[in-house]
Amino acid sequence: MKIDHITLAVSSLDASMPYYAALLSLLGFEKVRDHVWTDNDGFFFQFRQSKTGTTPYERYGAGMNHLGFGVATVAEVERVRDTMKSAGFPVPEIQDFNGSKALFMKDPDGIRFEVTYYAPGASIVD
Repeated sequence: MKIDHITLAVSSLDASMPYYAALLSLLGFEKVRDHVWTDNDGFFFQFRQSKTGTTPYERYGAGMNHLGFGVATVAEVERVRDTMKSAGFPVPEIQDFNGSKALFMKDPDGIRFEVTYYAPGASIVD
């Protein structure tokens, strides 16, 4: 299992994007499209505008939105779900996105983690 993307919700894309464009370029990342950069080795940074009226760590509030991990099979997503559930952690149902299977979990502080099997041809970040 490897981490494949980080999505950060920022309070202002206009204010944040110049900073991240400069920093990520220095770190060897390339811009793929507006608000998405890659290291060309399967890792992506994606930025989103936080929604008005949200606070940090809300679903669309400013702050790190979630860490996404890609796995090779649906069985691996199911294994993560089953193991976390057996350990006593709250685990939601696996979601289906046109054949891709995603499990979205929160740690005790509300930091979100995604474990996804990507269907052939599916985009890692949307």
